[in-house]
Amino acid sequence: MKNDDLLKRISELLSENRNLKEQLDFSQKENEKLIAQKLTLEQQFSKITTKNAEIKHFKMATILIIDFFGFSRITNKEHSSELIDELDNIFLTLKEISKKYKVVKIKTIGDSYMCAGGVPEKNTTNSIDVMLAAIEMKKHIDELQKNHQEKGKEFWSYKMGIHTGEVSAVILGNSKNSFNLKGETVDIVSRVKSIAYKGEIAISAMTYELIKEYFTCQYKGLLPLKYKKDYEIYSVKKIKKAYSQNRDGFFPNKIFATRYKLRQLSDLQEIILDKLENELPKYLYYHNVKHTIDVITQAELIGVVEGVTDYELLLLKTAALFHDIGQIHQSQGHEEIGCDYTKKWLPNYSYEPKEIEEINNLIMATKLPPAPKTLLEKIMCDADLDYLGRSDFKPVSDTLYKELKEQKIVSNIDDWNKMQIKFLEWHQYFTNTGNKLRQVNKEEQIKNLKIEVL
Repeated sequence: MKNDDLLKRISELLSENRNLKEQLDFSQKENEKLIAQKLTLEQQFSKITTKNAEIKHFKMATILIIDFFGFSRITNKEHSSELIDELDNIFLTLKEISKKYKVVKIKTIGDSYMCAGGVPEKNTTNSIDVMLAAIEMKKHIDELQKNHQEKGKEFWSYKMGIHTGEVSAVILGNSKNSFNLKGETVDIVSRVKSIAYKGEIAISAMTYELIKEYFTCQYKGLLPLKYKKDYEIYSVKKIKKAYSQNRDGFFPNKIFATRYKLRQLSDLQEIILDKLENELPKYLYYHNVKHTIDVITQAELIGVVEGVTDYELLLLKTAALFHDIGQIHQSQGHEEIGCDYTKKWLPNYSYEPKEIEEINNLIMATKLPPAPKTLLEKIMCDADLDYLGRSDFKPVSDTLYKELKEQKIVSNIDDWNKMQIKFLEWHQYFTNTGNKLRQVNKEEQIKNLKIEVL
């Protein structure tokens, strides 16, 4: 090629390059305008709907924001429409992962995806839920990046920010599934995300304190905030080895699942105790919420002394929570009804069929006359009748007398005392802990009751 032709070709290429750059700049500006218009419309819509919208306040919610970037870098090699379609597919997968961990998608704005745990239904595990979702999202995006690199293609870069704090949820419409989040927490999570490195999950100190037991984290630095103390920021790497299925640290193992369910149990307990408070017949002066709480407490106490595992403790506490829920419907056969409740409720809290079966065996072990076979069944029976050997035996037994009298099962205090003596003499504690802590007191109760009968 002659020099003149070469110079002409170079000039044409430079001209084409300028045209492409102008087109790219124009596309980016138009894209920015569309994002700004979308944001403005969302804000206007939010103002209109907020006037009549339901607003819920949450003391603890965890927000995750993922920013994708590098659009201009890869536009030179791929069509914009294909990139947008690819990003939409990524967003769909992120939504599926969010749903898996009971994390709710809030919105997508341009190249950003926002989701949150602990809203619109509060729970105490939301920081862990969001972190598990973030780890799996990172795994998915990293695999897509690797696949593109192997094919010699560019791909989106990303970074994540997570913060836990107080938020207000503005419920939009009648479906209760569409809402927006307001509050300082939303602003802080954006700042946390902004200082994350490419491909990194950055979290605030608040989130770190809630998840550090289960995840490998590294101190990152301080985030300066106006009018507030600087926030410590950490980078999350993976699930800790002790709680992970493998070295990758992407998916939790059974030990993690047990610890998680023990923490989650407080949410379930709040719901079930509230149900008992509102739905148990008013004449159940003994088989009431206080009794259920007492059995949960004693099952844990005896279980710890007897040296049970975390998994066994989970089964005991869950069984204690449900063991009298059947009393809502009837006293006779309430244990079987309680088992039906566990089959209905516990799958929603990730309990496996085998776990539910074991829990139901513990509930049925409390049915009179008790004949426990396993250590857990023995603990359950001792927890259920722990009061027989305690100093508060008299006031507790008075509530049972009042309950049975109203049901016309007993008619007077003398008959009741005779029944108690007979029951106490027949009853036995099955665990070493029960015998050491309660047997002596129980024998004293028998002597006192015999004096009253005389």
